[in-house]
Amino acid sequence: MPPNTTASSGHKPGKSGRKKGRKARLLVLVLVMAIIGGIAYGAYWSVSTVRASLPQTTGSITLDGLSGPVDVKRDSYGIPQIYASSDEDLFMAQGYVQAQDRFYEMDVRRHMTAGRLSEMFGKSQVKDDEFLRTLGWDRVAQKEYDTTLSASTKKYLQAYAKGVNAYLQGKDGKDISLEYAALGFTNDYKPEKWTPVDSVSWLKAMAWDLRGNMQDEIDRALMTSRLGPQQIADLYPDYPYSRNQPIVTQGDYDEYTKTFNGGDSASSTSTSGSTGSTSSSSGSALTSQLAGLSNVLDDLPTAVGVNGQGIGSNSWVVGGEHTITGKPLLANDPHLEASLPSVWYQMGLHCRAISSKCQYDVTGYTFAGMPGVVIGHNQDIAWGMTNSGVDTTDLYLEKLSGDGYLYDGTTKPFTSRTETIKVAGGASKKIVVRETNNGPLLSDRNDELVKVGKKATVDTAAPDRGDGYAISLRWTAEDPGTTMDAVFAIDRASDWSEFRAASTKFDVPSQNLIYADTKNNIGYTLPGKIPVRGKGDGSLPVPGWDSKYDWTGYIPQAALPYEYNPKRGYIVTANQAVIDKDKYPYTLTTDWGYGTRSQRITDLIKSKIDGGKISTDDMRQMQLDDSSEIAKLLVPKLLKIDEPDPDVREAQKLLEGWDYTQDADSAAAAYFNSVWRNILKLAFGNKLPKELRVKGQCLFVSPVDTTGPADETNQKVRECGERDADQAQPDGGDRWFEVVRKLMDDPTSDWWTTPKSGTRPGASNMNQLFKRAMIDARWELTAKLGKDVDTWSWGRLHRLFLKNQTLGTEGPAIVQYILNRGPWKLSGGEATVNATGWNAAGGYGVVWVPSMRMVVNLDNFDKSKWINLTGASGHAFSAHYTDQTSKWVDGELLPWSFSSKAVDNSTSDTLVLKP
Repeated sequence: MPPNTTASSGHKPGKSGRKKGRKARLLVLVLVMAIIGGIAYGAYWSVSTVRASLPQTTGSITLDGLSGPVDVKRDSYGIPQIYASSDEDLFMAQGYVQAQDRFYEMDVRRHMTAGRLSEMFGKSQVKDDEFLRTLGWDRVAQKEYDTTLSASTKKYLQAYAKGVNAYLQGKDGKDISLEYAALGFTNDYKPEKWTPVDSVSWLKAMAWDLRGNMQDEIDRALMTSRLGPQQIADLYPDYPYSRNQPIVTQGDYDEYTKTFNGGDSASSTSTSGSTGSTSSSSGSALTSQLAGLSNVLDDLPTAVGVNGQGIGSNSWVVGGEHTITGKPLLANDPHLEASLPSVWYQMGLHCRAISSKCQYDVTGYTFAGMPGVVIGHNQDIAWGMTNSGVDTTDLYLEKLSGDGYLYDGTTKPFTSRTETIKVAGGASKKIVVRETNNGPLLSDRNDELVKVGKKATVDTAAPDRGDGYAISLRWTAEDPGTTMDAVFAIDRASDWSEFRAASTKFDVPSQNLIYADTKNNIGYTLPGKIPVRGKGDGSLPVPGWDSKYDWTGYIPQAALPYEYNPKRGYIVTANQAVIDKDKYPYTLTTDWGYGTRSQRITDLIKSKIDGGKISTDDMRQMQLDDSSEIAKLLVPKLLKIDEPDPDVREAQKLLEGWDYTQDADSAAAAYFNSVWRNILKLAFGNKLPKELRVKGQCLFVSPVDTTGPADETNQKVRECGERDADQAQPDGGDRWFEVVRKLMDDPTSDWWTTPKSGTRPGASNMNQLFKRAMIDARWELTAKLGKDVDTWSWGRLHRLFLKNQTLGTEGPAIVQYILNRGPWKLSGGEATVNATGWNAAGGYGVVWVPSMRMVVNLDNFDKSKWINLTGASGHAFSAHYTDQTSKWVDGELLPWSFSSKAVDNSTSDTLVLKP
């Protein structure tokens, strides 16, 4: 199903070489189409059809609405730098240029955010549209545009939309993109004009994918069908503050405490677990309901991540006292789902002269479909982002009664609306969206979710369950916000105070923002609307009928953690805890990342500082660090195991002398990661409920709440997993590192038990289970890679496929062949700095990646470096479709021109947009 489409880049040959290569590719395309698709099909996909959608990058074009000429200068990778004399001209040109390269992607995005995918792709998307209409992103975005955004932001959004529409004027679908030509065989779809709200809606999609711990909330509730409270606690250990340093260690804790004790209306919070309905999730009916919700989330198209699971990022900044240049260096590499084109679009936006009429000189990474620069630098400051992971969503159990819901003993009417979903090639469908005071009823969107919890355990104060409870969603992004204002304010900020003021507008999604400036200052701030709860901590669904569980407000902006010029001289954010919970009065979340990447980065910085000064290339090399922290813990144990089987011993010897780095060509990394995967499967995966296990993987299990192996006399039932492979558990991330680390102190724990399987031994303790995992791993890799261990390599297992996120996943085979790229063999792994993520429950394939990498040099911006996962273009036969990918795979960075002189020196094509 179509999630977001985004750009990809790669190395681009010279002009004459590009023309010859493009012509050859076009001829190959036509030939392939004619042979495989038939003469009529091949004739339709003619050379002229392919060429029609490629953008004009030289000469001049007249655009109605410009007040003066605009120069668009592209380098050899097709990356544009725009020069204008007014803000409106700058953003109008941005809209035009992004539409040239990426309009199909932009169009899919806006149909996703509006719940209108069925209009493009037919009945297969109706269920997704129903859910997206229920969330109502476009409705909230419209309110945002109408009521909360500043006049200047609206002006920029209007100018951007004007530029997009100038590109669309007079074009048919096939003139815009090959994908529209493909859709033309089954659909008479015609692209509509772009609107400012289309741009704002994208921020809601971004917020959804970065929403925090909602999946953990669901998973914990689902676990109660087979696991007890202590067993679940084993699988969600406390954050290791003493070992993995949080982001803020030198903040002004007194300020936070003062705000907390000052009687602020949002200051009442509880750090204790939820009561009452938190135990209700143990009921089988509620389990079915939550499983249905999880399945809907799995199927929902993603915007920038993997449905909220596994999303991470690295960013760090080092002060000038520790760098070769004497000025700060700032690095960022967000970890997102691999998409084609990449979610990011590189661009520079330059006013020829800075004035009140034209205020921007900024460059970096943007989203196609949205004006401004999201991550990058201007002439004074640089900034990066990582997902903070703070909890901004809560699931509420709702007692339905007739046409309303129960709240503090009174039945209140639903807020409802009727939505009509238009379906390409089929009849329209009407749905009714119902909302409580907490938010939309997600349980209306799946057959399994209509009834709730007939056997759910609730306390004596709970209302009679009757036909069951429903589930609603409370989420900060359901209220109009100001994030779009923040993007422009950050783009023009010139110092820390302006940056901090701008960041307070970045309300949804809450992100870790790091900062550096040319005056040798560094900083960190956590912005966002972060709720304060009356009762409960957000870790499990809570009673919607009891006002004691309402949100009481938001953490005051002045009380959110930050650091400015810390004494240590550097700041690291990599999704770890923001601040020690014992030193902060508010609950930010119960589900941080566990700090494996952040601590490794911190250790690398310390080692570099101890050895001298840090360079730009040192920062790049840190981004590529492949060291496996779980291997450092487990390999010494694995090497001590006595295994008589010579084939298993042969694999075991691969670990001797291994330096724990996960290079693509490493046989040791391949074997260790297989052992790790099998440890997780044997110890935990086979004991989890079917709702968390991989779809189609079936087990015979005892129908009892125990982690131990069934007694031979026990009756067993066959249960098959229900979750997509890239969403299943145990996923092998650093939460599981911490689970295993703690359980190693109890080598006879029931978790270390597993039954015999055929000729393979069972286990009753940790060493026996490790031994069994080594055996299973040997034969798994024999099946996948061959018996000769000398031919094994991590990259043969750990491969990246880039797929166009619409027709590249569900289109005809020939279309997939044309649009998709890969595979590439990758180094790195889960919870490493070079976070090429994979899901241990589902296999070894790459699930998410560093979607871009950048290193900003605050001493000389022209010595900064950057790379994108794919390329500037969304056109499959552009030279810039994946021209950055091979360099990205090799860990290379490209020159990042900023000054007008550097841009001129790197310019290959110049297009003049004239009024």
